[in-house]
Amino acid sequence: MTSNTIDIPGYKAGTWVLDPSHSEVTFSVRHMMISKVRGAFGVKSATLVAPENPLEVTIEASVDATSLDTKDEGRDTHLRSADFFDVENHPTLDFVSTGVRIEGGDFLVDGDLTIRGITKPVTFDLDFNGFGVDPWGNYKAGASAKTVINREEFGLTWNTALEAGGVLVGKDVTITLDLQGALQQG
Repeated sequence: MTSNTIDIPGYKAGTWVLDPSHSEVTFSVRHMMISKVRGAFGVKSATLVAPENPLEVTIEASVDATSLDTKDEGRDTHLRSADFFDVENHPTLDFVSTGVRIEGGDFLVDGDLTIRGITKPVTFDLDFNGFGVDPWGNYKAGASAKTVINREEFGLTWNTALEAGGVLVGKDVTITLDLQGALQQG
């Protein structure tokens, strides 16, 4: 289904700003080819500019790479090092949308993701979770999005071979966003 506009119940045009206390960015990657390691990042900022047509939305977001947390301080220190995210030289992961589209009934957000100073196009599969007014009168929206990237394309190439075959860290990383934003007043 391709369309030039779409109606989303509850959608309001305006500038939406992320509510970091109700949002998270998580990731998972294969470990030893037998399990998954999961982690999270703190969201530094995100702004969504929503015109009348939802398919013309623009998004800019920044994630604090130094906030990486996998619940293992030794692993987190290694992931923050030059072997992986090199947070000393690249303290953020950044996303800028290039378009929103509907394909097969699914919302897709295309954009440029920058990790370690390397920018690559990605597509997030987006689910709207709804709209509502909080007890303080703020109009809120919730959404979830997911994509899979090849970490090596972003310069995250460190790995080690396993004695039994295979490698310690998988190439594919699933990134999941659970976001809540507030429509800015006036």
